[in-house]
Amino acid sequence: MSDDEAAKVFRHRNLPLLLLQARERVIARFRPALNAAGVTEQQWRIVRALLELGPLEPRQIVTLCAISSPSLAGVLARMDDLGVVSRVRLDHDARRVQVSLTPKGRALARKLAPQIETVYAAIEQRIGHRFTQDFYRTLDELIVLLDDDSEPAD
Repeated sequence: MSDDEAAKVFRHRNLPLLLLQARERVIARFRPALNAAGVTEQQWRIVRALLELGPLEPRQIVTLCAISSPSLAGVLARMDDLGVVSRVRLDHDARRVQVSLTPKGRALARKLAPQIETVYAAIEQRIGHRFTQDFYRTLDELIVLLDDDSEPAD
């Protein structure tokens, strides 16, 4: 197959690749603050989810933070060892665990929040307020439309 033929095989642009490239350009702006605080991107997603939503079960964290279940087990163990989260078995079902931020985890979030907000402000300054808001709406809509439970669009 020639290069021209290969290029004609696909009608659509490579959406997964574009999303990964956009994600990398966004997260690269947050990475210095996270690295300086000794926090991985996955750990920060968990801290932020727990801060905003309160205690969660691991299956909820997997879904909300887009972390695979096998990876989450190791990440939570490290975060527990660092004293950032605590894991407690539920009284009514000992097979289930609830994950919460510890005071140290909340202090970490408070320490990082101003730096994270500065990055958000810089991104918005670069791409514009209107684009930022429209993009958030578009992403929210895309997530809903591609959710397994949603109805197909017309």
